[in-house]
Amino acid sequence: MASDILQFILYCVLLTALAWPLGLYMASVFNGERTFLTPILAPVEGLFASACGVDGQKCDQHWTRYALSVLAFNAAGWLMLYAVLRLQGVLPWNPQGLPGLSPDLAFNTAVSFVTNTNWQAYGGETTMSYFSQMVGLTVQNFVSAATGIAVGAAVIRGFFGRETRGIGNFWIDLIRSVLYVLLPLSILFGLFLVWQGVPQNLTHYVDVTTLEGAKQTIAQGPAASQIAIKQLGTNGGGFFNANSAVPYENPTPLTNFVEMLAILLIPAAFPFMFGRMVKDMRQGIAIFAAMGILFLAALGLTYGSEIQGNPVYAEMPVDQTAGNMEGKEVRFGVGNSALWASATTAASNGSVNAMHDSFTPLGALAPMLQMQIGEVVFGGVGSGFYGMLLFVVLTVFIAGLMVGRTPEYLGKKIEAREVKLAVITFLVMPLGVLVFGAMAAVIPTALASVQDAGPHGLSEILYAYSSGTGNNGSAFAGFGANTPYHNTMIGIAMLLGRYVFIVPMLAIAGSLAAKKTVPASAGTFPTHSPLFVGLLVAVILIIGGLTFFPALALGPIAEHTAMLAGQTF
Repeated sequence: MASDILQFILYCVLLTALAWPLGLYMASVFNGERTFLTPILAPVEGLFASACGVDGQKCDQHWTRYALSVLAFNAAGWLMLYAVLRLQGVLPWNPQGLPGLSPDLAFNTAVSFVTNTNWQAYGGETTMSYFSQMVGLTVQNFVSAATGIAVGAAVIRGFFGRETRGIGNFWIDLIRSVLYVLLPLSILFGLFLVWQGVPQNLTHYVDVTTLEGAKQTIAQGPAASQIAIKQLGTNGGGFFNANSAVPYENPTPLTNFVEMLAILLIPAAFPFMFGRMVKDMRQGIAIFAAMGILFLAALGLTYGSEIQGNPVYAEMPVDQTAGNMEGKEVRFGVGNSALWASATTAASNGSVNAMHDSFTPLGALAPMLQMQIGEVVFGGVGSGFYGMLLFVVLTVFIAGLMVGRTPEYLGKKIEAREVKLAVITFLVMPLGVLVFGAMAAVIPTALASVQDAGPHGLSEILYAYSSGTGNNGSAFAGFGANTPYHNTMIGIAMLLGRYVFIVPMLAIAGSLAAKKTVPASAGTFPTHSPLFVGLLVAVILIIGGLTFFPALALGPIAEHTAMLAGQTF
């Protein structure tokens, strides 16, 4: 246990130490300032900008044009990926002769990767050709992550802009996100993974004879390149079916630790990027502190639950001293599994090194709740931060009511328009999780996908639709999602969770960018103080609790109560 705690401390310290300078670097990139990569990448950026017909210095877009550019680019990406998946059987780099995907699975998968969700209702090595993995999925891993980063940068400009209609140019932001942030980090990380033993090849699968004399097929493929961007871009889709529990995706304790760092690196850098861009680092540190508090609380609940084990086994000849080891990789144990689960659901990553379906009820509740509150701890690349800014807007509004003043943030008045847009956006998660989840719980076709009886079966449904709507992508292992019903409904939930967040958030940014700044006065509520951090955390928990507690009470909380009473289902 002591070694686990020391690793948690080391993880948090290294994450902060790496995120701070990365955030400052990203601020320079999106401010158009010179960086150490500018001499190499500026000519390449210019070529791509010219191909898009834009000039990075003169083409600021109004929020409506920015939003339309986002939607048009993502729609084109979905069409391309859908075509690749449907035509997989006749495309090259398919040594196993895998057929094209069914219409519903291709729809779900294309939506999943375009929305940066990477929900997978299929086994990677038995479904996807190398062409689909590289040209289809890996490309979307880059550009869907870049879309989130670009929108995050645009929203930040809106918050500090003064009497301007523009919030940046989507095409320039997209290009810079890939060239200056995602691609360099992915190259370095990919080389590290190859060094550690992750395959990167185009060879046929290998048939071997095991020590027991059985036959086994070992999958190959260009795994390292996809795993690098899946972690850094908070994508999370596994090259192999068992994701990062597979030695080919996660071969050593060192890769396990570095992959966990990669999951939260860019999301954790965004608050520091924000502080630099608004010229008040205290604002970024306050948001980072709120994210950190919520992350540590979730980690504490998950680890505390898993290390206790299951009391049902107390009188059985089972060693419980290591905690609940069901569904966990023996190489990593409870500590690494709990930390990974907390990181992957704090970010909209979704990769796993243990099966969340096998966690104790409260151990699974914490990851589920992190998704349900909108994945703002730390969230996806870009998307987590602008999701957190929605809570900041609401918190400032509540604080203004408490002190009897018009709410202000960074010198901008928060008025009815911004609050209404924020409230509309907050309705997305309840719609996707509770409404769609309720439908799945009563429609016989949907209910057939649930593996377990009782409250755990409800948890499977809640987790699946929380993961889809929250653009996370992780799953309870026992839920059979690959059906026409769930492929369609979870696909719709993913679209809602992505774009009904992006459009209102850009509208808020555009509204704030056009406003004048108001000088701070004695009555201005400071938004960088510990009091504000505490109020922000409270607002997030209260909204999440009021919205989802009744459903959670019927799922993991009821299961935990039954477990303590020795009842099984």
